Amino acid sequence: MSSTAITDSPAPWLRDNCPCDACRDPRNGQKLFQITDLPAGLAVASVREVSGEATTGWEVVWEPDGHRSLYPADWLDAHAPGGPRGTGGDGRTEADKELWAAADLSGRLPEASWDAYIGDRSVRIHALESVRRLGFALLRGVPCRDRMVLDVAETFGFVRRTNYGELFEVRVEPDPNNLAFTGALITPHTDNPYRDPVPTVQLLHCLRNEAKGGDSGLVDGFHAAALLRREDPRAFDVLTRVPVEFSFADARTELRAQRPLIDVDPLGRIREIRFNNRSIGTLHESAPVLEEFYAAYRRFGELLLRPELRLDFRLTPGDCLIFDNTRLLHARTAFAESGGRHLQGAYADLDGLGSALAVLRREGAAA
Repeated sequence: MSSTAITDSPAPWLRDNCPCDACRDPRNGQKLFQITDLPAGLAVASVREVSGEATTGWEVVWEPDGHRSLYPADWLDAHAPGGPRGTGGDGRTEADKELWAAADLSGRLPEASWDAYIGDRSVRIHALESVRRLGFALLRGVPCRDRMVLDVAETFGFVRRTNYGELFEVRVEPDPNNLAFTGALITPHTDNPYRDPVPTVQLLHCLRNEAKGGDSGLVDGFHAAALLRREDPRAFDVLTRVPVEFSFADARTELRAQRPLIDVDPLGRIREIRFNNRSIGTLHESAPVLEEFYAAYRRFGELLLRPELRLDFRLTPGDCLIFDNTRLLHARTAFAESGGRHLQGAYADLDGLGSALAVLRREGAAA
């Protein structure tokens, strides 16, 4: 990078990123100043190249206060305005995902044995990367013992406790407060859309599955939303704009959240799907908006039911599915309630998973 590139960078941005010990605590890298502490009228007074054994980069002297900043060349290459990271993000949008239909994963399910996942850093990295990139990973041979799903969650993050508890039992209940606890068919949906923030990771650990029926399915909601955007841009736009009222209530709980079915970031990239027909409440909009919304809602619902989008499989005892609840919709076929089917589920969050993945990569690089 040349000195011209330095002087072409916006002065407030460059100064805000000064790495010196006066600007950042050397123990933790956190900034020691507020943006309002910087002098008004910041400008680069001079630039000189610095080359040495420890650092190669550019020293900037600022006016009006004479502050000196040394920017390493590799940092400038990685972060220069308009560079390759200029349109990046936090890994949560469609830009950082591999979108898929069922056939795209034929013969390459992201799966690993529990023993390999626990014992081999590279296997764990690959599994967690699969959750980030494809939306899910399947661990095989996880011990079939009570509350083991919590141990799985704690390998990459923190359990999100909800009104269902630390974990929830997915089995037939005599007095269910949710259709999930019956043998009914469950169509593709995301969990807990009535909660804000929504749990972003879900785990389902199969302890028993002898029932006739009860097969599982996954749909890539980002892929489906991208198809809707291509096939019916107006419907896509409606579903990103109209807030949907989601709700859940039982004897001890009442939850509400108002979010669109398809959430996009400021650049228009798909970031989150909330879709659950069982939890949509009454929308309060004008008649024209309601007409427009319901036409778009139906169109998206029909698209999500296309057989070619759905990956079907059967969980067997010892299988633990980890998936992104802001992206993938999960489903199951109906099953005979007299049969034995028992899963334990838990929630966690993508920030914890992302942190665990980053630390594993860092440790691997240092090894």
